[in-house]
Amino acid sequence: MLPEIERVAVALFRHQSQHCAVYREYLQSLGWDSPRCAAVSNEADLKTVPFLPVEAFKTREVQTGSYDPVHVFTSSGTTGQTPSRHLVAHLDAYRTQTRQCFEWKYGPVEDYAWLFLLPGYLERTGSSLVDMANYFMTCSPHPENGFFLNDYLSLLQSLTALEKRGQKTVVLGVTFALLDWAEWMPFPLQLRNTLLMETGGMKGRRSEPTRAQVHHQLKEAFGVPEIHSEYGMTELFSQAYAQRDGLYSPPPSLLVWPRDPEDPFAFGPYRRTAALNVIDLANVHSCAFLALQDLGRVYEDGVFEVVGRFDAAEIRGCSLLAG
Repeated sequence: MLPEIERVAVALFRHQSQHCAVYREYLQSLGWDSPRCAAVSNEADLKTVPFLPVEAFKTREVQTGSYDPVHVFTSSGTTGQTPSRHLVAHLDAYRTQTRQCFEWKYGPVEDYAWLFLLPGYLERTGSSLVDMANYFMTCSPHPENGFFLNDYLSLLQSLTALEKRGQKTVVLGVTFALLDWAEWMPFPLQLRNTLLMETGGMKGRRSEPTRAQVHHQLKEAFGVPEIHSEYGMTELFSQAYAQRDGLYSPPPSLLVWPRDPEDPFAFGPYRRTAALNVIDLANVHSCAFLALQDLGRVYEDGVFEVVGRFDAAEIRGCSLLAG
């Protein structure tokens, strides 16, 4: 961890351990009283603190301080699931953060045309991904920008026109929809100026193939050397991007650490399958220290990959937050 990031993360932990009511309650239930939290002073200390189970966003209003939210982001989920709710204090702050995360990896948002294939997300309200997409399109001057839902022909026509002009383009689609589009494609493409980016997985629409199978099929259909990936969620203001093989490079605002899958309070091994803890320094007004349900591998340089999710519905420890 860079010294400046370490300083910010420590200060944010001390602040949120006192002023985020849900996180404070969780810490106190585990014996982390105010003096113990105030003693956290470096990265090594942060690796010992309990991270808030992300499921808290399903049952509680996770706020640091008190404010009237200007917007509420909600998660998708299958019928009967309780969605997560992220109370937004400043919508412009979220949008600026999404731009910075993308540009850290790819350069100015306005340099690209943006084509979105996001069924499921568009068919409900409260999606942070749709808000990001709308914002990116307002930053970009290209008339072809748009959402295409299931209109594969219009999407193909717009993409073909952009390719002919040599215009840099991002096609960002939920994984199952990109596979559906690839199977619909009347002929293979040979894209030269387009980043094909998947996000969101299968959402229960298709069986779960391996990442290698998905990327192979998409490469064959669209004639691209690599499939890019976006990693984000309702509970995070930051996003990470992978330029190949599902290896995500988190931006400076996002730290990903391994957690022992058998012990939610123990730091896990690098390079081996572990649960994921994240510190999202952009979650200033909610909670930055979250224990996710995702399983993955984290490397010493901060790069990570996601390999699955817990089979259990809830991470152990979340029962402390019910109510």
